[in-house]
Amino acid sequence: MRADRLVSLVLLLRQHGRLSAATLARELEVSTRTVLRDIDALSAAGVPVYAERGRHGGFTLLPGFRTELTGLNHDEALALLVAGSRRGAQAFGLGSALASAMRKVVDALPESQRATAAGAARRLLIDPETDVLARRTPTEELPDTVVTEIRRAVFAGHRLRIRYAAVDRAPEWRTVDPVGLVTVRGQGYLLAVRAGADRTYRLSRVLAAEELTEPTRRPERVDLDEAWRERSRRFRTGGEQVTVLVRVDPARREDLVGSALTVLAEETDPDGGLRLEVAFQDARHAEWALWQLAPSAEALAPRWLRASLHERAVATAAYYAEPSPEQPPPA
Repeated sequence: MRADRLVSLVLLLRQHGRLSAATLARELEVSTRTVLRDIDALSAAGVPVYAERGRHGGFTLLPGFRTELTGLNHDEALALLVAGSRRGAQAFGLGSALASAMRKVVDALPESQRATAAGAARRLLIDPETDVLARRTPTEELPDTVVTEIRRAVFAGHRLRIRYAAVDRAPEWRTVDPVGLVTVRGQGYLLAVRAGADRTYRLSRVLAAEELTEPTRRPERVDLDEAWRERSRRFRTGGEQVTVLVRVDPARREDLVGSALTVLAEETDPDGGLRLEVAFQDARHAEWALWQLAPSAEALAPRWLRASLHERAVATAAYYAEPSPEQPPPA
């Protein structure tokens, strides 16, 4: 771990020229005392790093010093820089390692391409925190110790004990055979086998984890993409699903399809409107989705859903039937 930090320190000095101990500590996520010890270690190892005193002083390398790293061409480096902007590394507790790797990627470029690739990467944004409607995409804060333990077990092929807090249930310890890790829209999942059955665990609900020495009982080869598709399909076809017949404005069709689990049937009315038979996870999901699309979508069946949406509309209209006494109407 310290060797990686020392390399990162050298790369930071190469790319920025001169940095204070406080800045280096912030970039490396360590204390200034640790930075000073690392500087001493580099000097003892023959790396030409020295301190410049004064108000604008800091640490710097002798001009011309270069680390020995494998070179990359412009497009290879750009691809890695863009991939590094995605949030998957954060979901798996690899944020610090990613930052270190990106510094190495930039430093590995020929000097003539370094600024161009870094500038190009800044003009590409992947998975921003909010969409065009200012809705925040989900992010999860995961304890490094938990994620690191899970990641080690997955890579080493060892069984894993996790203390898992399922929805509406008290946390309990489970022993699982980890298969792989998946990240979707910034949320991390552990794919595993437990008692011979496939299981999917949300990483944010794992309260503690312990890698065991026992080898995992899992297939030698696995297609994670296919495994995720299969588990997603089972999720969509399980539970208390409800089927709804909806008449929708063609302009809002994609919004309806995007919120439903699946489309079972579709036809066009004589006036150009669309009728879709769609499945939702449960009654609450169906009511929420149709309410978001009002008045561009009408639930034609089942009757209980129409009644529920009508009651919600009446209650909402009552709030706006007359101006609030606390807020006078505009002049």
